[in-house]
Amino acid sequence: MKFNQAEFNEFIINNQVIKRFDTPITLKSGKLSTLYVNWRSVAEDPYLMNQVTDYVLAFAKSKNLIVDTFYGVAEGATKLGVLTQFKYAQSQEFKQGSHVLAMGRAKPKDHGDPKDRFFVGAPRGKICVLEDVTTTGGSLINCIIDLTQAGFTISSAIGLTNRNEFRDDGKTVHEALADLNVPYYEMSNAKALLISS
Repeated sequence: MKFNQAEFNEFIINNQVIKRFDTPITLKSGKLSTLYVNWRSVAEDPYLMNQVTDYVLAFAKSKNLIVDTFYGVAEGATKLGVLTQFKYAQSQEFKQGSHVLAMGRAKPKDHGDPKDRFFVGAPRGKICVLEDVTTTGGSLINCIIDLTQAGFTISSAIGLTNRNEFRDDGKTVHEALADLNVPYYEMSNAKALLISS
């Protein structure tokens, strides 16, 4: 599959991922907005998630990203990370032990084996961190900082939809991740989607 931007945008619109409200709502970032982007209904549907993971893999290939592990930000993009990695492993010459299904814990476990404290399967190699929606990028950035401080190599980050908002420091998600030496790629942009819908 080759990544097709117009087709992906149409998928988002047809599945009502993006909505506009008359009265502003408070987003997870704390910002008020009449624009809402929510991938939850897609993430609950195996058929749609199968399509989304195809889009992610095609997008990563179109950007020539070198990835060993696709890893979803806990908890909003956990399914996205696990399913994308599973499909990615299947597309390779995979065998027992050749790939990992990595999943982070939203809250560290305070008992048991130390290697399981932060993960249910730790990522390996070059990691592409996946996020469903970025507004200010707070969750994505915290995830990348945590992984980096734990000694992991983050090669890239992909957001399904970028709301393209400015952070309190005046930076965009692209700029904030560039400060961490992690290239950020948006598969769609909320403002462009509104214009096309």
